[in-house]
Parts: sequence; C-alpha cells; structure tokens
Amino acid sequence: QVQLVESGGGLVQAGGSLRLSCAASGTIFNINVMGWYRQAPGKQRELVATITSTSSTNYVDSVKGRFTISRDNAKNTVYLQMNSLKPEDTAVYYCNLNAEGLDYWGQGTQVTVSS
Repeated sequence: QVQLVESGGGLVQAGGSLRLSCAASGTIFNINVMGWYRQAPGKQRELVATITSTSSTNYVDSVKGRFTISRDNAKNTVYLQMNSLKPEDTAVYYCNLNAEGLDYWGQGTQVTVSS
C-alpha cells in the first residue's frame, strides 16, 4: 500500500519561506509525475507545481519565480521550496504522485501566511 507523508507546513509572515516535503512509502513502480496541489477555504483544489521523472517542471502562474519543485527519485520524495510567500498562498497543500496510471494523495499540510 502506497502512503504519502507530508511535512514542513506552518505559519509564516508574508515574505517568508517554507519548504514542504513529501515522502512516499510502500511498493511503487514507475513513478511518473509528482506534484503539489493546494486548496484554500471555499475554493477548489488547484495545481501548484509538478515534476516528471525526467525533472521537467510545471508551475501555476501565481507561483512562478517564487516556488521551486524538486524530487529525489532514490528516496521517492518530492519537495516544494516556497519563497516570498504571500497571504494568498494560505491553503492546505497536498502531495500527489502518479504511478502506473494511479493517483495517490497525501493527507495535506496547512500553510498559513500572515500579512
């Protein structure tokens, strides 16, 4: 059974930084895309960033230049470095992993940015 465990969320002032981590455990083959999504109160879940097995990345426009996604394939871990955080980045951040056509999700970690 595949499990994703996120860490690194918290409360930070605007302009600050946080680094999220997501470690996948269990029997996993052929991990394709790993990514981060977020959901703010009253809003739909949105894609933040993704990274493929060949390290090709994709970002939502609102975080370009501020967030960086990376992965360690040997550890089945994906990271999200978030700099210059804004109050509108406040949300629950979810890790996602796609392997062999199946999607797996973490439990979410809260990120709160105060103004």
